[in-house]
Amino acid sequence: MTPQQFSTIRDLLRYAVTRFNGAKLFFGHGSSNALDEAAYLILHTLHLPLDQLEPFLDARLLPDECDAVLRVIEKRAVERVPAAYITNEAWLGSYRFYVDERVIVPRSFIAELIPEQFSPWLLLGNNLGHILDLCTGSACLPILLADAFPDAHIDAVDISPDALAVARRNVDDYALQERITLVESDLYGKLPPQKYDLIISNPPYVNSGSMDKLPREYRHEPSLALAGGADGMDLVRKIVEGAKQRLKPEGVLIVEIGNERAHAEAAFPDMELTWISTSAGDDMVFLLTADQLK
Repeated sequence: MTPQQFSTIRDLLRYAVTRFNGAKLFFGHGSSNALDEAAYLILHTLHLPLDQLEPFLDARLLPDECDAVLRVIEKRAVERVPAAYITNEAWLGSYRFYVDERVIVPRSFIAELIPEQFSPWLLLGNNLGHILDLCTGSACLPILLADAFPDAHIDAVDISPDALAVARRNVDDYALQERITLVESDLYGKLPPQKYDLIISNPPYVNSGSMDKLPREYRHEPSLALAGGADGMDLVRKIVEGAKQRLKPEGVLIVEIGNERAHAEAAFPDMELTWISTSAGDDMVFLLTADQLK
């Protein structure tokens, strides 16, 4: 198609939806369907408000604007690049984060639990002093945590220096340098001897069988941030084990494990995991208390 064959955003939106559906794209990095993804990419490319499609639908576009949108549509359809990597932004609720292919696209069910301060499982509320986020990636969760727990300091750990470079940009964007400390470490290895009121993690948890079947969109993400070993629990076992020495007496560990509940329960048969309800159901996030870990 050529830019001259389109005149309005409505034309491009219709074309993009048809193109995306025809290419059988996978939507799992922000949008859930072709229409929402097409609208987002078009509005972003044209530097229009992302929540105001209707007023602009019949606006006539310049040829170079049509050309720019068409390039984005083709990149998404042909290369199967997640939209977040095309726009270099991702959203968790009202929070915007810079992202590129050095980190996975932010998506976490733990994020849903932060505004309510993990109630009723976390008793300390605003009195939290120290929080640890393992496998922080883009630092999206620590930034949400800093707002929800204004008196807490957050250590955000990742083994990847590339991921931490992205995290640094986001921490700086939110001016949270004094509240969030970024640490390059293999889990607890290089942390100071600090104990924490709360440890959270959205670690690599995809089992090897599922890794082989991931849609192409996920293959643009760093496999280091996805692959969790044969049963998906390689890092989760280390996180649980290390938390025994790192939690304060009333502390809590919260771990996201996606669709791996069966593997998690098999990995910890002697522990009664508490499964926290999220928008995806009751088997995405588990909780263990310091007492249980003892």
